[in-house]
Amino acid sequence: MEDNNQKDIHRAVNPGDVISQEPQSVEEKAQQRAVDSPDITGDHIEVPTYFVVDEPDGEQKPLHHVKDAEEISDVIRQARVDEEGNRVWW
Repeated sequence: MEDNNQKDIHRAVNPGDVISQEPQSVEEKAQQRAVDSPDITGDHIEVPTYFVVDEPDGEQKPLHHVKDAEEISDVIRQARVDEEGNRVWW
């Protein structure tokens, strides 16, 4: 039996779903793509690995599209609320 290296193991996830253990800047994370290929219809599909959101203090926070999916949904819901707190459907 061969000695398997972590990089040699076949994963059941997209490479973009894997969170790198190496430190990365917000800009580096923003450039990563979980999916960047044509789909079955031939349309080109591009899904970022990280969605970068602006925090109230002005900082930017990268949210991983799998690990932070619930927080991404919360950000989207907040973006669709008017000044009076009423949900706005676009």
